[in-house]
Amino acid sequence: MITEEAKAEVFWLAFKGLPRKEQQLVVQKLLQDRDFIEDLLDIAIIEQRRSEPSRPLEEYLADQER
Repeated sequence: MITEEAKAEVFWLAFKGLPRKEQQLVVQKLLQDRDFIEDLLDIAIIEQRRSEPSRPLEEYLADQER
């Protein structure tokens, strides 16, 4: 397990160990953070579109100029 994964696991276990009310307060705090929400939405979109075919940036840019 790499360091980042280990840290994430520690935080996750700590969160899961909190009483339900405290978990809700943590989630509430996260949902009030606009940057966090934006990052979360970006990750969800990336995961949703992961199976779509990709294409070179140059091709995309050429299509945008038309």
